[in-house]
Amino acid sequence: TVYLTETFYISSKKNTVFEVRLTDKGLCLKKQSNGSTKEQTIPLKDIIGCRCLRSKRRSRGSSSCTCASISNSNALKVVEENSGEQDETDVSAYLYIYAYILKRNRRGGFRERTTITLRFRSFDRYEDNNREAQKWRAAVKYLIAGEPVQKLTYQPRDPRKMLIILNPKSGSGKAREMFQQRVAPIFAESEILYDLHITKRSNWAREFVRQRDVYLWRGIVVVGGDGIFFEVLNGLFEREDWQTAIEELPIGIVPCGSGNGLAKTVSFLYEEPFETKPVLAAALMVVKGKHSMLDVVRVETRSNIMFSFLSVGWGLISDIDIESERLRAIGGQRFTVWSVHRLISLRTYHGKVSYLPALPSQLNGSANGASGHYSNGGGGGGGPGRSGAIGTLKHSVSYNTTLNCRDCRHDTTGSCDACDTNFSDVLSLETGMNLDSFRPRIDSWYSATSRKSTYFSTVDSVYESDKASNDDDSGSRAAGGANGTGGPIVQMYGPPSRLPALTAALPDTWTTIAGEFVMVHAAYQTHLSTDCYFATQS
Repeated sequence: TVYLTETFYISSKKNTVFEVRLTDKGLCLKKQSNGSTKEQTIPLKDIIGCRCLRSKRRSRGSSSCTCASISNSNALKVVEENSGEQDETDVSAYLYIYAYILKRNRRGGFRERTTITLRFRSFDRYEDNNREAQKWRAAVKYLIAGEPVQKLTYQPRDPRKMLIILNPKSGSGKAREMFQQRVAPIFAESEILYDLHITKRSNWAREFVRQRDVYLWRGIVVVGGDGIFFEVLNGLFEREDWQTAIEELPIGIVPCGSGNGLAKTVSFLYEEPFETKPVLAAALMVVKGKHSMLDVVRVETRSNIMFSFLSVGWGLISDIDIESERLRAIGGQRFTVWSVHRLISLRTYHGKVSYLPALPSQLNGSANGASGHYSNGGGGGGGPGRSGAIGTLKHSVSYNTTLNCRDCRHDTTGSCDACDTNFSDVLSLETGMNLDSFRPRIDSWYSATSRKSTYFSTVDSVYESDKASNDDDSGSRAAGGANGTGGPIVQMYGPPSRLPALTAALPDTWTTIAGEFVMVHAAYQTHLSTDCYFATQS
C-alpha cells in the first residue's frame, strides 16, 4: 500500500531526481540519474522517528524540493519552529527521518545511522509547506507505531512522558556520559518526552517508585545495571496497587552496569546486535517499544521477601558477583578476574537443596513450578528482575550499586562536585558505520528556549535530582526500614508463594540433596551477563 509519494531533487546535482514513496513496508527511495535507476527501501522497523524543523539561516538553491542526507548538507542548520532563531525568509519546511538500518556481518551485525532530509518548498508560504511536511510526518509516525494512517497531524495514543531513573554509580561510573551522548539523542529523534531522575544512594529508586504516583508516566526506563532494575521491580511490589502497576507500567533497561544480563537477554530474544554497542541496541528497543513476557520469582528468607528476575543462588557465582565489587572500576571484566581468583581458592558450602522435579510433559514446555508468571510489557526492554541472593539484602553490595556520597552528606547547598548532575553543553552522537567517532549535532538537539543544547528530550521534559535524598538521616532510615532495623516498616506485597513455608514439612513428591556444594544457581533468563549464556532453554 502506497500512502504518499513525491518527487524531490538534489540542487547540487543536475539531472538527478528522487521519487520518494511511503508504503506499509517502509520508505522507498528511487534515484534516477543520467538514465540509470537505483532503488533502496528503508524498512519501517528500522525507522525510529521524524521531526519537522526550520532552517536557522538561509539555504542556497533554487530547486522546488530537495532530498539529501544530513552528511551532505553540513551548511544547513535547523531549529524548532518556534525557537525564535528560524530564518523567516526561508519558507521551506524540513522533514528529518531517522533510521538505524540493520547491517549483517560475520560477527552478527551492527546498526548504521541514516538520516533522510526532505525539504518542502513547493509553495510560497511556510505554512503551506509545513502542512505538507506534517502530513508526511504524521503518516510515518502512525506507521512505525503500528496504527492506521488517519489524520494529517500526529497525536500519540498516550501523551504521558517516560520516567527515566539513572544510576550514576553503575558499572564503571559512566552512566551519565553514556546517557548524554548515546541515549538522549535517540529519545529526541523519536520525540519521546521524559522526566529524568538521578539516584543519590542505594534504594533511592525503590523508595521513589513505591511512594510516587507512577501513573503520571507511561513507562519506566532504568539506566544502569541489573541492580537498579531490581530496586524498581521490588519497589513496585511494595505498593498496595502492585498488580495494577505491574500490568500498566512497562519497564525497560539501558545497560550501563557490569553484567547487564537482562538487557542481553532481551536483545538475544529479538536478535538485536548487542556486543558492539549495547547502549545503542537497548535504547533502540526502548523507543521502538519492544517487550517480552517474563518470569518473576518470589524469594523468601527468614527475614526478607524479595522478587527476583534474573537468577537466585549461593556459592561460587554469588561470591564472584559480590566480592568483585572492589574491582568495579574496570567494568564487566571484574567478573572474569575474580572468577580466576575464586577458582584458584575454591570454596565449598554445606547445605541442603530441595526441589520439585519437572514432569516429562513439562520438560519441553515452560515449566514454572516455583515462580509466579507475569507479563511485563516493556517500553523497550521487557522486564525480568535482578538475582535474589540468600541472606539479608541490605548488606549485599551487589544489589546496592549506588553509594552515599561522603563529600556531600553534610552539605546543604547542593553544590557537591562529586554529585554534580549538570552536564556539558556540547553533545555528540554516533554516526554512520564508525559509531565510536562523534560529531556535533546539527539537527534536532537544540531546545526552543535555549541557545545551548540541553539535557531534555524536548522543551517539556524535566531533569530532576532530589536534593532531599542526600540527607544522611533519611537515607539510613529508608535503607534500614525495609529490613526491620529502624524507620517505617515497608510491607512487601506481590503474588503469594506457591511453595511450602521454610519451617513446614515437604511433600513426598519433592527431592532433597544435602552435602557440600560449590554453588547452587537457578536462572530464568538466558544470560546472566553480556558474555555468560547460562540457561539456553529460558
